Amino acid sequence: MGVLTASEIAKKWNISERSVRNYCKQGRVKGAELKGKLWLIPEDAEKPERVERKTN
Repeated sequence: MGVLTASEIAKKWNISERSVRNYCKQGRVKGAELKGKLWLIPEDAEKPERVERKTN
């Protein structure tokens, strides 16, 4: 099993790299590790479900 960077996962999941980094920071990507400034994510990680914000 290999690892991918946030930018590689972003392309795979068809979302922005910033969203991937946010998911990792929030602990929503199982197995993601921060090494310095680089997120290392297992290549078989599941894309987290999007959480909709409540509006008033």
